[in-house]
Amino acid sequence: MAIYHLEAKVVSRGGGRSAVAAAAYMSCSQIKNDYDGVEHDYTRKQGLVWQEIFLPEHAPPEWSDRSKLWNAVEENEKTKDSRLAREFVVALPIEMGKTQWQKLLTEFIKENFVADGMCADVCIHDTDGHNPHAHIMVTVRPLAENGQWQYKTEKEYLCVRNGEEMGFTGAEFRQAQKEGWEKQYPYMLGRKKEYMTPSEAQARGLERASKTPKSTRFGRQNPIAARWNSDEQLVLWRSAWADVTNRHLERVGAEARIDHRSHAERGIPEQPTIHEGVTARAMEQQGFIADRCELNRQIKADNKLLRELRSIYEKIAKAVRNTVPAIAEALESLRRNMLIFRYQILHTKANRRSIKNTLADVLPVLRQYSDLVGQIKTLSRERKVLLEEKKATPVLNILKHRELAKGIAQLSEDIEELRSEKAMILSRFEKTEDQGMKEVKNWVTSMESSLRRLEQTEAKYQAELDAALAQFRELTTEAESMDKAELYTQRQLLRKLYTQDARSRLKEAHGNRYNIFTMMEAERDVDDLLLEEEKKPIPPMQEQPSESPPELWKKPGNREYER
Repeated sequence: MAIYHLEAKVVSRGGGRSAVAAAAYMSCSQIKNDYDGVEHDYTRKQGLVWQEIFLPEHAPPEWSDRSKLWNAVEENEKTKDSRLAREFVVALPIEMGKTQWQKLLTEFIKENFVADGMCADVCIHDTDGHNPHAHIMVTVRPLAENGQWQYKTEKEYLCVRNGEEMGFTGAEFRQAQKEGWEKQYPYMLGRKKEYMTPSEAQARGLERASKTPKSTRFGRQNPIAARWNSDEQLVLWRSAWADVTNRHLERVGAEARIDHRSHAERGIPEQPTIHEGVTARAMEQQGFIADRCELNRQIKADNKLLRELRSIYEKIAKAVRNTVPAIAEALESLRRNMLIFRYQILHTKANRRSIKNTLADVLPVLRQYSDLVGQIKTLSRERKVLLEEKKATPVLNILKHRELAKGIAQLSEDIEELRSEKAMILSRFEKTEDQGMKEVKNWVTSMESSLRRLEQTEAKYQAELDAALAQFRELTTEAESMDKAELYTQRQLLRKLYTQDARSRLKEAHGNRYNIFTMMEAERDVDDLLLEEEKKPIPPMQEQPSESPPELWKKPGNREYER
């Protein structure tokens, strides 16, 4: 069914990317980047369904050629860390076909990007028929009416007048200078530099240390670019994608709808799944277990269990009419839920403890590895300096040559010793090259992410446990006027059945990871929490009531019921 997914990221040289390479990848084409001369060829890539370029009114018409558009972007950006483009990846509803996808994307892009002055490049990918998605690349620099790029940031000089400091652009300063504002320059006060106006420095007889005036760190951002870069704008784009998609789903007669809001914002107690990615899925197809996929499987099982528990309790709560059997069933149902919540908390704690112990073993070794790499680089630089110095030293200076040779030999020995230690660490991780340690670092990052997820899961189940305990106390208060011995008897009739149901549900959710000892600990904890032993009355001797167990337990193969 349709799902909501909109991922926004920036294509920047600082991140090692180029707009031309990104455009070639998503269009499965071959484009040469005139900025660095690199030819990017992705013609062998499969899955391209549709592609199109959308231009605003003032854009040069030749930019409808993808190569010319993104090479124009690359040419205009001069710095090595320039932001080149913004990229969106959106999931397309499987309830629609290719034609509907085109209409959906066209409406979204024209309303949200082109109408705001951006050039947009869109491509639809669908390699296996199960993951249709679109890549949308938009320009990040505003266009002027003459079709020329505007500035993203402009130099802003910090000027002073009568003790007040204010920022002005170059154009603004011409007028500000007439009103008495002065730029500030660095002047030497002993060994320190201090910014002041030329008039003040002249009065104190100081010499200017630099011709560069004082300015704001990042300059003044173009107001249009600033709005595009804001978090508020991203929220608007996310909301717009949901709105446009839902309109098109309605037009094709589909019942599915998507929502850009988080589970927390929508009041949904379930834990959201994480993005698995093509790498994790490829690992799974090859028979390996990917951490991200495994985590998603556990999240889905937990959410399913939580939905079932809420559904059952809601049915029981509606049936409560202040009768002893109904109150007993409601209390035992809550106790069953609390057993499950407590088991989940204990299970999560054990997983967290395991991950922490693993990280406690791995992280010091990783730090040792990083230290060794740093030491090797430092000593290698020192050795290089000595080698160059030896090379430049006259042959007749024998003493100097011997001294340098001794130093080089010592450094070489130290480097080899450090490399030997590094090789031992590599072998410990079953790696032979430094490149392999990136996999270890990525694995550590994944484990740290899983640890944060487990903390969120534990907090979620603790909140559910607290809520169930509050409901239990409310029902206990309502039952104060009832016959306590009869209520106790009714609850004991249901106790084994509900406890067995809790175990069955946990076994189904956890599979072979279910732990009977954790379940026993959860039962003890819940009974202590409810003070069962202290509140338990002594039941009178009486025959077992003839009432049948609730319909919930009338299942084939239920041994407790058959007894």
